[in-house]
Amino acid sequence: MLLFFKVFFTEFIAEMGDKTQLMLIALTSKYKLKDIILGTAAAILVLNGLAVLAGGLVSEFIPGWLIKTIAALAFLYFAASTIAGDDDEEEEEGEKTKIPFAPLAVFCTFFVAELGDKTQLTAITFGANEGMGSALVVWIGCSLGLFAADILGMLVGYLLKSRTPDGLLNTLAFVIFSIFGVYTLYQGLNLISADVCPLPVWPVLIVVTAAFAALCVCLFRRREQKAK
Repeated sequence: MLLFFKVFFTEFIAEMGDKTQLMLIALTSKYKLKDIILGTAAAILVLNGLAVLAGGLVSEFIPGWLIKTIAALAFLYFAASTIAGDDDEEEEEGEKTKIPFAPLAVFCTFFVAELGDKTQLTAITFGANEGMGSALVVWIGCSLGLFAADILGMLVGYLLKSRTPDGLLNTLAFVIFSIFGVYTLYQGLNLISADVCPLPVWPVLIVVTAAFAALCVCLFRRREQKAK
């Protein structure tokens, strides 16, 4: 029991203020609370299971630059999809087909964003230190601690959603995803330049950011035209 609480509170504190908390606030503008909870819970269980059982194998066999690049693309995709908006009529007509896939979308986003993060490294450390005999306790403690911290992000997001003007939370979501996307891409480019091949990091980052900004402008104009 002492091990459980030690793992729980360590993981909870490690997650507080992390990017995935802010990401979950942003996701509340796109998905229902139950879909976010299901997707997040599944991702947490899988991630911590990998971390505790496999230890450092994930970070050893998957290059850091690849993890960062995938995460950056995921963030930028959700930023673009947020600014593009959803057509209300299409949403009502396709509600039955879109909602079942929402937990999977949340799962993939959270999984990639959290992969290699300090909370997963914490789980890896506990798994290595305690051994396979305590793997189940470590897994449950890490998962509950991470989920307890992230549920705060979900609740804050839905509180803001119900108390803020229309469009404000979408704008916040777009800003959060864009910042995370550009910054994570910067980290990925640095790793590529250091580990794979020399790369002009800042010129590439500026070009990609400019292209992303142009795409967002086009998506925003198209959304405004549909609204007229």
